[in-house]
Amino acid sequence: MPVRGALMAAEIAEQPDVLQRLLDHGLADARRVAGVLAGRAPRFVLLAARGTSDHAALYAKYLLEIRLGLPCGLASPSTMTAYGARPRLTDCLVVAVSQSGASPDLVESMTVARACGATTLAVTNAPQSDLAAAAELHIDVRAGGERAVAATKTYSAECLALWLMIDALAGGDAAAARGLPGAAAGLVARREEVAGLAQVYRFASRVVVTGRGYSYPTAREAAIKLMETSYLAAHAFSGADLLHGPLAVIDPQYPVVAVVPDGVGLEAMKPVLRRVRASGADVLLLGGSHALEEMRATGSAADGGRFMGLPDGLAEEVHPIVDILPLQWLALEIAVARGLDPDAPRGLSKVTQTW
Repeated sequence: MPVRGALMAAEIAEQPDVLQRLLDHGLADARRVAGVLAGRAPRFVLLAARGTSDHAALYAKYLLEIRLGLPCGLASPSTMTAYGARPRLTDCLVVAVSQSGASPDLVESMTVARACGATTLAVTNAPQSDLAAAAELHIDVRAGGERAVAATKTYSAECLALWLMIDALAGGDAAAARGLPGAAAGLVARREEVAGLAQVYRFASRVVVTGRGYSYPTAREAAIKLMETSYLAAHAFSGADLLHGPLAVIDPQYPVVAVVPDGVGLEAMKPVLRRVRASGADVLLLGGSHALEEMRATGSAADGGRFMGLPDGLAEEVHPIVDILPLQWLALEIAVARGLDPDAPRGLSKVTQTW
């Protein structure tokens, strides 16, 4: 009898090797694309994606705005595909991110964007795909075949590929990424610890996942993993948005997962964490040593708060590439604890055809 979640588990465990392979063999590709973009000097960036890849695109938005000072937006493909809009895209870069490169609306959007004067870049795990062919430039994330319905290794590979390209465009030497495979291996090895946490949330019906800055895409991706594998009503909010209304629904029966690696994002999250703890919520904090200090300072380590350490020594901007790993394990383990198979989620398939 097949083991529930075996495919997803195997692909989570592959991520240290996937990241190392991308560093070894994908850096030249990222630098080549960065060289072309540097010559074009785009004034604006539009990012198009669906599902999990949308969260990798959101991560790239933070990088582009912070590292390069480039204004960015998340595209609405239906404006071009369903409504027939033809925007003026001269001097703009349009980036489409897709594991399969097979979504018709992304392919059409890329085709239209190129016709409207944009420089177009596809970031995919499928260099022979229609999306890769439609774009002028392409970066292969080199994750290898992904069989599980829930995307895991392709997400972290997309994030790293985007980081490598943006770092090269900023004149970087990729040094901040060198510790990622080792950090990923350390997190992969903590499945048993996460399985214990999963028992706490086995009977939860809803959860909030939150973070700020670079960690907000991680919160978004964690929420979609919990929804598609465990059927939890998982809602992701930036810490700032959580205080603007949604905080009112938080109570002791509404678990909160906060992603707060050390850095600017943690400092921005401190008032949020204090307000959430004051509500009596069950909080799982994923963070570094400074986050643990904050937890102890607010008393949450003694009154039901839970903590899982994230790797120290990584730059804040690369943390999202590996911080998602324990949350992937959490989604898988909650699903298995509930008697579900995360490899066969209801109504979902590997490639979603959207127009």
